[in-house]
Amino acid sequence: MATPLTAVPGSDLLGVIMREHRDGLVSYAEKMLGDRGLAEDIAQEALIRAWRNIDRLLGMEGSVRGWLFTVTRHLVIDGVRKPHARREIVGDAYNDPVSGTDGAEAVHNRLVVRPLLRKLSAEHRAVLVHIYLCDRTIQETAGILGVPVGTVKSRQHNALRKLRAVMRPEAA
Repeated sequence: MATPLTAVPGSDLLGVIMREHRDGLVSYAEKMLGDRGLAEDIAQEALIRAWRNIDRLLGMEGSVRGWLFTVTRHLVIDGVRKPHARREIVGDAYNDPVSGTDGAEAVHNRLVVRPLLRKLSAEHRAVLVHIYLCDRTIQETAGILGVPVGTVKSRQHNALRKLRAVMRPEAA
């Protein structure tokens, strides 16, 4: 059972939070990411945020564990959305989430997104990766790919339409 934070001296707060919640946070992040090392980094960042927001945690009505798991989930989502900001990979200028073999990819990318994206042409796949997985605007994507904005919009529309048809053949 979790120790009430209000009963812990200030100098021991972080230690108590770490002892009681670290393993659960690492396990939770690892299930989503499939990478133990990255999961430990995410859990550490969640614990740092807890320390930075200790006043809020002490005064809130909800559970500290719930807050920590929510922060961990958000950190995982942020890491998946911005793979280029997540890690430096020596020798790679761009880590393509579709063809990459990086163990830090989210489980759902490996099991769901990647196989679907492989069914698209390279042009359609590039547009979706830039817009949805790299959080780029249509204008940024057009600049990177060297095509007009209208072409990016058209490829995005057609790629999404094809994905819908693949996912629900009866609707096509």
